[in-house]
Amino acid sequence: MPIKLDRIDRHILQVLQRDGKIANNELAKEVGLSPSPCLRRVKLLEEAGVIKRYVAVLDGGKIGAGLSLFARIWFKAQDAQTVNSFVREIKEMPEVVECYLMAGECDALIRIVTEDLASYRKFHANYLTQISSVQSIKTDVPMETVKMTYALPL
Repeated sequence: MPIKLDRIDRHILQVLQRDGKIANNELAKEVGLSPSPCLRRVKLLEEAGVIKRYVAVLDGGKIGAGLSLFARIWFKAQDAQTVNSFVREIKEMPEVVECYLMAGECDALIRIVTEDLASYRKFHANYLTQISSVQSIKTDVPMETVKMTYALPL
């Protein structure tokens, strides 16, 4: 169930989504509060689980993980054991940065980051195709990233 957020909470969250390292005094100034009430609101948002964690967003191209690919996965069966086995194995693969169980044409959709197509081919052959619950994999290669954001609309 969504938590009731007022205008100031939403503004705080918008600013923190843009810059998670902003100093509390700067955040307070931007949202129109004094530092103490601002910090109190941030702590309440953290305690309520609205703010799950703070992370650094990296430039994948500068660390050898600049290629994102999407793979559509079909399972051999739809039973809980098959699905749970897939989930357990995929969670152990650091190259898989997103995984969604799907309703629709495929059973799962994953986003993989890797250095280049050659390294993806090795990952595909050595890891993805070795998952016992997987029947079929279709990979989509994006030509251009038009938009990528981690900010949720508030």
